Amino acid sequence: MGDSNPQPFMVSRRVLAVAWLCLGTSVTAGGQESVTVIRAARVLDGTGRTIPNATVIVRGTRIVSVGPNATVPAGARIYDLSTLTLLPGLIDAHDHLAWHFNPQGRYHGGSDDGETEFEGALAIAGNANATLRGGITMSQSLGSPEDKPLRAAIAADQIPGPRLLTSLNPLSERSGGPDTLRQLVRQRKEQGADVIKLFASKSIREGGAQTMTDEQLAAACGEAKAVGLRSVVHAHSAESMRAAAMAGCSQIEHGVFATPKVLKLLAERKVYFDPQVCLVFRNYLDNRAKYQGIGNYNDSGFASMERALPLAARMFRQAIATPGLHVVYGTDAVAGAHGRNIEELVCRVHDGGQKPMDAIISATSLNAQALGMADSLGAVAPGKLADLIAVQGDPSRDIEALRRVVFVMKNGRVYRNDH
Repeated sequence: MGDSNPQPFMVSRRVLAVAWLCLGTSVTAGGQESVTVIRAARVLDGTGRTIPNATVIVRGTRIVSVGPNATVPAGARIYDLSTLTLLPGLIDAHDHLAWHFNPQGRYHGGSDDGETEFEGALAIAGNANATLRGGITMSQSLGSPEDKPLRAAIAADQIPGPRLLTSLNPLSERSGGPDTLRQLVRQRKEQGADVIKLFASKSIREGGAQTMTDEQLAAACGEAKAVGLRSVVHAHSAESMRAAAMAGCSQIEHGVFATPKVLKLLAERKVYFDPQVCLVFRNYLDNRAKYQGIGNYNDSGFASMERALPLAARMFRQAIATPGLHVVYGTDAVAGAHGRNIEELVCRVHDGGQKPMDAIISATSLNAQALGMADSLGAVAPGKLADLIAVQGDPSRDIEALRRVVFVMKNGRVYRNDH
């Protein structure tokens, strides 16, 4: 999965801004107090409610009303999406926007492969743009220092991309003992991290056994909580998942080898769980030649990912059947998967047995709750930020409709309108 912890590939905001100009994507600007009216065949509000024949009114960056009979303000810009379904912009809780392929078509993992800073910036900006156009308006990118200038460039409207949270560099068992880990957590916050990322187990390609000790996890997650940050933990084995839950960590990723017992523990401890069913595995397998021979991307590693596919689907079915367990949506999108984040939701429904509406909720209001942003994101409702997408079809009945995104608005600004 996205866990080989490549060496930092730093990209400046200036280079990212130039990369955005080279992308040449058009954006419809909206003034702070501009009024936009969107008419849709239906609104899926992100909490499980469907509003037919709805009109959404946006003033500036926020939604001011949602309903079937709205008075259109004079001078408003109108988007007639009356054959489409409108829903909140989707939130990906686990992304790796900086991961990309170099001009030679190989994974750029920080090694000296001849890639220039500008080439890398173009690739990263392209990932951000593709992700936004694919319907992801909020992304939590875990484990790359280059996320910091990317976050700043997106926030300044220098390049198009999803709202971005980042952990910067992750921490692992090699980072030091409990005292050192506490110091590093404080350092990450000072450096601008939004969340702390920890590796508590080996990669799925190496069996997934626990690596961080219980004491290390308790120190890192405890310090994160003390300084007001969430902690997100890479953990495949049941043992590492249990240790992270007992340490008070906020969210656990992956969990291919989870057991019913540890899933129940996560529910009891109110730990969010972000498993992956297929996209990350299939992406690696589909792009095998581009990864082969780099780090643990070897024959044994690829065989492990092939074996993981049925295990992950089975584990996911157990997870969504666990009472009280909050199963959120994250793709672990790495090089080759950006812009195809939706495929993980499709897999969760088709292979993992999740109800389409539950899948949508996991990627909207539930993820907003997990990220501590439920007051502003995750639902189509008055007062929320105007992050909206429209698709052809009704994804609450056919999840594959999410593949047909034709309209994307973020913060009241339209970034895609193919309708």
